Amino acid sequence: MAQDSGPPPRSLDHVDQALVHALQIAPRASWTRIGAALGLDAVTVARRWHRLTEAGAAWISCHPAPVLAASGQGCLAFVEVDCAPGRLRGVARALAAAPHVAALSHVTGDHDLQLNVMARDPAALSRWMTHDLAALDGILAVRTHLAGPVHTEGSRWRLRALDRSQIARLAAAAPRTSPDTPAFTLDELDQRLVTALSVDGRATYRALAEQCGAGPDTVRRHVGRLFAADMLHARCEVARPLSEWPVTVSLWGHVPAARLREVTRRVTGMREVRLCASVISRHNLHLVAWVRSLDDAQRFEVRLAERAPDLTVTERAVALWPMKHGGQLLDEEGYRIGATPLALWAEPTGRAATGHG
Repeated sequence: MAQDSGPPPRSLDHVDQALVHALQIAPRASWTRIGAALGLDAVTVARRWHRLTEAGAAWISCHPAPVLAASGQGCLAFVEVDCAPGRLRGVARALAAAPHVAALSHVTGDHDLQLNVMARDPAALSRWMTHDLAALDGILAVRTHLAGPVHTEGSRWRLRALDRSQIARLAAAAPRTSPDTPAFTLDELDQRLVTALSVDGRATYRALAEQCGAGPDTVRRHVGRLFAADMLHARCEVARPLSEWPVTVSLWGHVPAARLREVTRRVTGMREVRLCASVISRHNLHLVAWVRSLDDAQRFEVRLAERAPDLTVTERAVALWPMKHGGQLLDEEGYRIGATPLALWAEPTGRAATGHG
């Protein structure tokens, strides 16, 4: 939970921007390596980062990568929820506490809440929806879109505060994927590590060892293998008012099947796009974009149409309040106030919740 250390910053100076960009490239690099790339000492960058995290202005988390779904160890669904009048806040509070819910937003459009839900497989997703979600009082209707391939996601998004030489220097310290490390079946320790790192992506190996009940060397080896097999993605985020891209736009659309590969290639190259995923529903493509303003949301859609004329946008929504993002809990302004550990392997509890708030 972010501590009360005075009012949160309303802007990032050039050093903070460079620090965040550095950690987006190499989120677990030592402060010595980060400082060397920025031309600062390790103590200064560590102090700067501590100040940002204490204010809820920036954070690092990890999440299971799309390759888990491809290896049959996870699935992702986009879930839309309608709430009874006066019950939205209570329903959202209960859903934000769920370890399967990676993201949650109050949105405009035809539905009240939009969720990104992770589960071990479609059967586990069904159990969560028919037990935990169905037991939640205050929900009127639910619509579920099962994700197919995820073409891009938020861990690849970057600020642009560093020059090419700094980026290249930091890339050498970034978690490395290796074609010689294929996806493997996660054991219990791997699962505990993914859950722990979802809260704090910079947790030390010693802290992870104490939390997960294993030795530091064993933890280091498992974490390294997770990154090498591209089964775990780390992301450094900033509070949305500090990103200069404070508005989240969610789009659903349809692309002729024969053009889907080309369209996703074009779309994922757009600066604003944070998420591009195929979906198996009456739509076949889902996009999430960050834009600078509500006016820019419409300009983005114009640029999208020019870049991908085969894409027909059928639904759109704007996030009024992104309440949970990558497992991190956010206040109404977008600053981090806590986290719910992600655990896509958890079984439904079946406990009813009132949804009163």
